[in-house]
Amino acid sequence: MSPDPEERALRRARWAITAQIAVVVSLLVAVAGAIAYGILLAGQHADADRLLARTIQLGPAATPPGCVWLFTPTARAPAGPPPSGMPVPELNAVVPSPGDVHTERRAIGGMTYTIRVENRGGTVSQAIFEERYQIQDRASLVFGLGVAEVLALLAALGSGRVLARRAIRPLEDALRRQRTFVADASHELRAPLTRLHMRAQLLARRASGRDAAELDQLVRGTRELGEVVEDLLLSAQACGERPALELVELGVLAEEAVAAEAVRASEGQVRLAVTRERRPYVVQGVPTALRRVLSALLDNALGHTPPGGSIEVWLGVPDERHVELRVRDTGVGFPAADPDRLFERFARGSDGDGRRFGIGLALVREVVTGHGGTIAAAARPGSGATFTLRLLRADPS
Repeated sequence: MSPDPEERALRRARWAITAQIAVVVSLLVAVAGAIAYGILLAGQHADADRLLARTIQLGPAATPPGCVWLFTPTARAPAGPPPSGMPVPELNAVVPSPGDVHTERRAIGGMTYTIRVENRGGTVSQAIFEERYQIQDRASLVFGLGVAEVLALLAALGSGRVLARRAIRPLEDALRRQRTFVADASHELRAPLTRLHMRAQLLARRASGRDAAELDQLVRGTRELGEVVEDLLLSAQACGERPALELVELGVLAEEAVAAEAVRASEGQVRLAVTRERRPYVVQGVPTALRRVLSALLDNALGHTPPGGSIEVWLGVPDERHVELRVRDTGVGFPAADPDRLFERFARGSDGDGRRFGIGLALVREVVTGHGGTIAAAARPGSGATFTLRLLRADPS
């Protein structure tokens, strides 16, 4: 069985924490290595400059240290053939006056050299240092830093994994307790709801006239409540697997939802009606979830519509690809700044009356988004509100 979305989210969180720790440790090692390399390079260059200055000061009479050659107009040291291309005649022109000094690093014949040209009392001397061993030292440092980077990365991945597991464990425990609670509560509620539903069915069969119609609504309501409990139980047992989609006639669901709220609307002196053409409004989805969407929208409209007002559920086909459902009321409305906040859990309106929008609209948006649809709200204070639900249309055949 594939892991559920919560498990996948926790796994991604663990890997994200591990990756972040590894990245931070790797960056710290890389920065420390770059600083060490820069200090070594600066020290090598400073040593080479001091060595060349001392060589020119002592002159060709003193044997230069290893890897150093000295060239003057009358002599060179040490004896033996110098490196190819040495000295560099054009550099003499950059020190035309006594006391002028010029130092540069140049690659010649595949090797890097530090060249110091100095004019001492009108005599131009060139001291050249071959950086062979310095380059080897730098290569050794880079190799050591690379090994340290790999070891640090492995250590960071291991320790990061352990720390991530410790950090995520409280969330895993909370998720496990939540699932256990949902499963236990759903299981305990299922039996009394089943008995209530059966008794309501028996009463509906024995009743007649207006009482029979009211009991039919009661039977339908208990069935819907039982479907909610079954969905909760299945979601806890199936570890959040996505339910199978079915062809759903949205117009029928709308008429059933309006019929279920008819008594409440009548008691509140609110006119409740469905406006639709006699054509199919078929979408692909989960019937119980879409039924709860309609119930939540009607519950919200009834809660914000005063006596004497009206609520209209309108269905239409705006184009060949979508089915649109609108729930329009003549209630108190909401400020223009609130549409995006309506779908937040327990959001509070900004019109000063302290009204909460509750959790229903937040669940509505989650269900609609999960069905690949959209929902929008529009209103003005005191002029009612309109919720527009748009879903992909399905082929009834």
